[in-house]
Amino acid sequence: MTARLVVLVSGSGTNLQALLDACTDPAYGAEVVAVGADREGIEGLARAERAGIPTFVHKVKDYADRAEWDRALADSVAAHAPDLVVSAGFMKLVGPGFLARFPDRMLNTHPALLPSFPGMHGAADALAYGVKVTGATLFVVDGGVDTGPIVAQTVVPVEDDDTVETLHERIKVAERAMLVESVGRLAREGWRVEGRHVRIGRVH
Repeated sequence: MTARLVVLVSGSGTNLQALLDACTDPAYGAEVVAVGADREGIEGLARAERAGIPTFVHKVKDYADRAEWDRALADSVAAHAPDLVVSAGFMKLVGPGFLARFPDRMLNTHPALLPSFPGMHGAADALAYGVKVTGATLFVVDGGVDTGPIVAQTVVPVEDDDTVETLHERIKVAERAMLVESVGRLAREGWRVEGRHVRIGRVH
């Protein structure tokens, strides 16, 4: 059975494109059934539309409060019956109401090796600290900021002449490959979350 993915984007959608490309192979085990965003006119939505995939947009400012926005976003996601919700450069935090409707089924990436350097500036913080390796993390979203159970990590060396831009660019390349590989594995093999541990494979 093919896993259904709803992907959330806020920008250019390079991670979305990597997933769309992977999903063209039937052996991958997943398909993107909808793409959602928190703003209009972005390349991520254009990528979805070119691929013939339904889209929806919910802007926070169009709602009375974050809880109302959260409910509307969750309703649109739920309408597509996803097996996985993938945050692919989605720059908004979803609330507890959203997560309760998709328990252990929302994934996000972070440009550092969590639990080190959480927050908005993972690559810059790692560079400033002087670490020799950093990388990217794929995790199951929970109620905290970059605190959920870890699905996968990939390591990126820090070069002596790195700037934030050069380091972040290499992290993004590694992150995309990790995301595509991991989502495919979850789709094909199944998963369960036990405390802090994500176990990939069917439950026996």
